[in-house]
Amino acid sequence: MEIWYFPAFFGGLALFFGAHLFSAFRARGEGDIALRMGRGPYMGLYSLVSGVGLAALIWGYAYLKPGWFYFATPPEWTRHIAMALMLPAMILIVAAYMRPVGFIKKAVKHPMLAAVKLWAAAHLLVNWDLASIIFFGSFLAFGVIDRIMVKRRGDMGAAAAKPNVLGDLLSIAIGIALYLLLVYQLHGDLFGANVLLK
Repeated sequence: MEIWYFPAFFGGLALFFGAHLFSAFRARGEGDIALRMGRGPYMGLYSLVSGVGLAALIWGYAYLKPGWFYFATPPEWTRHIAMALMLPAMILIVAAYMRPVGFIKKAVKHPMLAAVKLWAAAHLLVNWDLASIIFFGSFLAFGVIDRIMVKRRGDMGAAAAKPNVLGDLLSIAIGIALYLLLVYQLHGDLFGANVLLK
């Protein structure tokens, strides 16, 4: 195992979640740094730091996972629960960006955060190695923290939107299609793990 995978992994972890936690906790209103810098420059810098951090985090994780400490082999039933959790996660991801806004997004308020928490929990169920626990556990912890912060800010997300059932139908249809594509093809191609194999 090459030693530079560790700084890539932990450096990426610090950059990505540092940027996201800063955004979650930053002052809004008159003290908002985004207003002082300008929305465009702030989002550009935020995206750059987050993107570099995420790339380093994923690269480091990919090389650390095979050779790092494994606590145990998860039982077979965890895989089925993980796959079940990923279906609503995919639907929620689509619902987060769907227009028109559907009843799903209105009810959940922040579907992307809910999707991240489901995704992270699902992967923690089936990955019992130290690198995965740190990787997915960080996303789960951030999802919980960020949800608390948006609630404290009074950010109701899509709660005030006028929902349209078309948004739900499209979110469900596209979410299921993406889920099937991920299960039957992309997960193996992109991540080298065929989730259908025992």
